[in-house]
Amino acid sequence: MNRIFTVILAGLFLSITATACTSVNSETTETKSGVQENAVTGTPSGEGSNKPEYLTVETFKEKIWNYEKNPQEWVYEGSEPVIIDFYADWCKPCKMVAPILEEISQDYAGKVKVYKIDTEKQKELAAVFQVSSIPTFLYIPAKGQPQMDKGYKDKATFERIIKEILLVE
Repeated sequence: MNRIFTVILAGLFLSITATACTSVNSETTETKSGVQENAVTGTPSGEGSNKPEYLTVETFKEKIWNYEKNPQEWVYEGSEPVIIDFYADWCKPCKMVAPILEEISQDYAGKVKVYKIDTEKQKELAAVFQVSSIPTFLYIPAKGQPQMDKGYKDKATFERIIKEILLVE
């Protein structure tokens, strides 16, 4: 399956140097049902708000791409552009980009959806996308092929990517 996915996304990967990560504390926990929630407040993350939403393998297949049903072609299940952040709780650059993605999620509410995938808990998704360093970002326009990118980004860079890749008509 990795070989098929590599062919699908060949030429779409943007190369940026790998980012080294160091240990930090987690702010989210996962419930028995697989829902990510804020460890302090216990409220679900992302649901019903303009905050990034956490994806599991199951929710990824429903909202983004069912790679088991369509293993040889990209079939986007959503309707609006998406940024997916592949991260880990111990990764310092991932923690640095998290508040920026929350701002992006609020600033572009209704235009761009922001999702997060914990690579430690969702190893299958990390393997499907061959995530070898974090943070890694998957940019999915409403129409067209996805693109991947690695490394810390500031808000201005995300806004440029949104304008040049995600909101292009």
